[in-house]
Amino acid sequence: MLKWSNWKHLRIPFSFYLMPVFFFALAMTPNHNGERILIVLITLHLFLYPSSNGYNSYFDKDEKSIGGLRNPPKVTLGLYYLSLLFFLVSLGLAYLINWQFASMVLVYGLVSMAYSHPSIRLKKHPYLSWFIAGFFQGFFTFCMAYAGLSDFGWEIFSRQHVIIPGILTSLMLWGSYPLTQVYQHEEDAKRGDQTLSLKLGVKGTFSFAALWFLVSGIAFAWFFIQRSQVNALYGFLLAMVPVVLYFVIWFSFVRKDEKRYANYTWAMWMNRVSGIALNAFFIWYFLENTQILQVF
Repeated sequence: MLKWSNWKHLRIPFSFYLMPVFFFALAMTPNHNGERILIVLITLHLFLYPSSNGYNSYFDKDEKSIGGLRNPPKVTLGLYYLSLLFFLVSLGLAYLINWQFASMVLVYGLVSMAYSHPSIRLKKHPYLSWFIAGFFQGFFTFCMAYAGLSDFGWEIFSRQHVIIPGILTSLMLWGSYPLTQVYQHEEDAKRGDQTLSLKLGVKGTFSFAALWFLVSGIAFAWFFIQRSQVNALYGFLLAMVPVVLYFVIWFSFVRKDEKRYANYTWAMWMNRVSGIALNAFFIWYFLENTQILQVF
């Protein structure tokens, strides 16, 4: 369990790319509390997500590049126990806020385990796994983070002011998620996993992602407009410029040579560009909203 190779499979730095959902939830809640902010951040990004990464790595047993690891080391049984330990820690931390937040963390963890566990293996079902991954990493995580940050419970899943931004996060993830699979077709096919990207093909994956990026962009624009947040709209569009530009350039290269450019390096840089841009925007949006709330 203490082997360095096991810790590498937790891919803790990879949690950075999921932080925009946390910062969006932080920006939307008026109930700011420093202790709760720290607990939710640590629970999700230092323990829950790494636990999911390690657990799925143990059952996938990838030999080629995966998100955050260009050359993944061979997995051992210690990784399985380490991932469960991190999961238990995340539950314990979540319980410090309230039992309902802890139960949300439990649900998220169990669903993430079902993604790769051989008895269920959602990864074998292209559209179902795509929908569930985008729903739980987007909508569910937004609501879960909002509940933890505000010391609320399951009732927030019925509140319109939480549901709408939660859906927005899923729209964006449903576009980006297949791109994370675009360089893993060979290994997924060898295991018998019918991922959505494998089913769509490389070029089809990019076209599919472009459509969902357009839908999510329009939805976010509507969200800011109906809230009369013109500055936020401009800020969001500005943040999207490097993301869209990178995507267009990447797609143009892929159309010329799929095998050469639909690879790990290009996919990870897509994550980096979008992660930096979206984290920067939602941190700014949080600060902007905080100032507005202080005025009132």
